[in-house]
Amino acid sequence: MDKLLGAAVPAGWMVYHTYDSRRSTAGFPDLVLVKPPVVVFAELKTEKGTPSKAQDEWLEQLGLCTDLSVHLWRPSDWDEIEERLGFIRQGTSPY
Repeated sequence: MDKLLGAAVPAGWMVYHTYDSRRSTAGFPDLVLVKPPVVVFAELKTEKGTPSKAQDEWLEQLGLCTDLSVHLWRPSDWDEIEERLGFIRQGTSPY
């Protein structure tokens, strides 16, 4: 990872790495790298390392994404949050 970070940061990439993932959602990739217009999610393993099932699931789902959006949400934005994430408001279900 140090080699990758040592190359990415000077090349203009913003890098996010969870320092201690024990309290994070299982399987989320090790690195998020951003250099517009590109966002990279990367799981890092040794040559013989094997991703966990949760890591495979995250990578698969992220790989299927074709729509990227960026938000700053506050509690007062709940209507926008519901619309963007496709939540059905309580009491408005068509069923």
